[in-house]
Amino acid sequence: MAIIQYVRVPLDRIGVLIGHNGIVKEELERASASRIKVNSEDGEVCIESTGGDEDDPTKTLRVVDAISAIGRGFSPEKAFALLEDESLIFDVISLAHLTPKALKRIKGRIIGQKGKTRRVIETLTGVKISVYGKTVSLIGYPEQIKVAREAIEMLIKGTPHNTVYAFLERKRRALEPEW
Repeated sequence: MAIIQYVRVPLDRIGVLIGHNGIVKEELERASASRIKVNSEDGEVCIESTGGDEDDPTKTLRVVDAISAIGRGFSPEKAFALLEDESLIFDVISLAHLTPKALKRIKGRIIGQKGKTRRVIETLTGVKISVYGKTVSLIGYPEQIKVAREAIEMLIKGTPHNTVYAFLERKRRALEPEW
């Protein structure tokens, strides 16, 4: 029995999803045993499992996360990690509730000067971060995501950067054997 899933991707990310000569889309189809149809007019993506004997329905569900990750600004290489490691999760923090002025300020706080804050969070948690549109997206293991999400929420609430960095250092030391 075929599984069909739909996901919407921003129009400016369709080219990244398809890739040069369709290579990214083809690789996603191969890795997930599914057929992917992309509507470049509205950004709707239809993912259908091919229903083969070796078909694993979770692969179809995992490719939805990988496509969503590409749509939220991740490179295909980083998004493919979701298909390669079942323990990884994809998480999205919405910033849609913010005014345009506040959104710009918060995104600046999360990214930091020359990308420093995002880099520090990624380094200390092992999580990949993408700040795109009105979202902050994360790819990582559950415990790592939990810590990175908490650090980002602290920044959104206005906590000073040095306090967030200290929090991350404490969490890293406490969880180091697991990471």
